[in-house]
Amino acid sequence: MPAVPAVPAEQPAPVRRPSGRVPAPSGPARTVGRVLLGAALTFAGVSHLAWAREEFRAQVPPWFPADADDVVVVSGVVEVVLGTALVVAPRRLRPVVGAVVAAFLVAVFPGNVSQWITGTDAFGLDTDTKRLVRLPFQPLLVVWALWSTGAWAAWRSRRRR
Repeated sequence: MPAVPAVPAEQPAPVRRPSGRVPAPSGPARTVGRVLLGAALTFAGVSHLAWAREEFRAQVPPWFPADADDVVVVSGVVEVVLGTALVVAPRRLRPVVGAVVAAFLVAVFPGNVSQWITGTDAFGLDTDTKRLVRLPFQPLLVVWALWSTGAWAAWRSRRRR
């Protein structure tokens, strides 16, 4: 008998709310990841405003057209707001929060690159190697924000429609 080709199983359609939105994926791992990232961002934001202000000034690129201390204060406030939002945002808003957090992490990445290029010491990053090794962690934080909030899944779901 000839072999019967396998028919791929249909993927169940995502459950849609009356608004047409697909709720953000959740689960214990995503929740823990989201809360940990939120706590880390909130802690970093508070440290911008308090004890690590000088260290964060070292990460503001010299070419950036604003006062370094103002940049540190504004980015600290933004981090506190985003970190808090990661923890408390209702499930339906989490993908948006995740996308905004990811965009913020991309926006501040040039400061990390500048610290490496200019050889600026801060946060114990006192060699070019240490500053270079740090760089790949920023994209991982972006992925973490997108995954833990369901932003990636929401984006893929919209693309399929």
